Amino acid sequence: MTEFAAALLYALAWVVAHLPWALLRVTADGIARLWIALDAREARVTRRNLELIRPDLDGPARETLLGEILRTTLRQTFETLRLWTRPALRNLGDIVEVHGEALFDAALRSGEGLIVAAPHMGNWELLNQWLASKTPLAILYRPPESAVGEAFLRRVRANAGGEVEQVRAEAAGVRVLLKRLQKGGVVGILPDQQPKAGEGEFAPFFGRPALTMTLLGRLANRSRARVLLCWCQRVPGPGAPRFALHVEAAPEGVADADPQRAVTALNLGVETVARADFVQYQWTYKRYSMQPPDCSAAVNPYIDLYR
Repeated sequence: MTEFAAALLYALAWVVAHLPWALLRVTADGIARLWIALDAREARVTRRNLELIRPDLDGPARETLLGEILRTTLRQTFETLRLWTRPALRNLGDIVEVHGEALFDAALRSGEGLIVAAPHMGNWELLNQWLASKTPLAILYRPPESAVGEAFLRRVRANAGGEVEQVRAEAAGVRVLLKRLQKGGVVGILPDQQPKAGEGEFAPFFGRPALTMTLLGRLANRSRARVLLCWCQRVPGPGAPRFALHVEAAPEGVADADPQRAVTALNLGVETVARADFVQYQWTYKRYSMQPPDCSAAVNPYIDLYR
């Protein structure tokens, strides 16, 4: 029954994704306006994030930026449906610029193992497909609460066009990743998901303490693998979406044995990526819901948004 429901979801995604892009873009922009008008969860969370990290903005400027972020977020949703339901080779044609590919190729040739840190910036699903076209890899993911949702994700990500192992974010999965890295393999991790309590350290992110995963640093330290930041950024222009793919070395210290230094370096790298195009970063996420107990603002800053 689970697989059947996932198949139905895929069929629906296929139908929506194959509508003309101009219609999908207009639909995305309309839903963004509706979210703001209805004060939907995504609008509330994004607005609160802007209040937390952009206190320099007055009310009207903040609302203008809010609208840009929500339009971009929803366009990305429809972009992702297209990527999931089209052949990977066709999707790769949407990448019109690649920056830093030589750095990536050198890391592969080194045989030392490679961790791809892929922040929630631009379209990370297209990045997965580009990575799969270059090398076999394992991708760490946090499974949805719904069994149908997980079956759907496994189905669409199996369309990446290469050898991709999807590894659940749990103890057994971490061992799989470490073994792969020690053998010189490639692992992809989303580094800016808030971990569970006890599985991270607090480090500055846009000037505020954010609980940050220590897993990436531990894997890098134990395996001696290289760490690269990679992301797919939309480029402006008429017509269907086009992307620039970026590869950069992670900040020095990301594999430090001291977890505090490692997460501080990791957040610095992610923040630098996010600042490259602020509205393309995922701001609908409650990044600061956990705060250090000794912080003067230790209360969950989203507590009044739950309803």
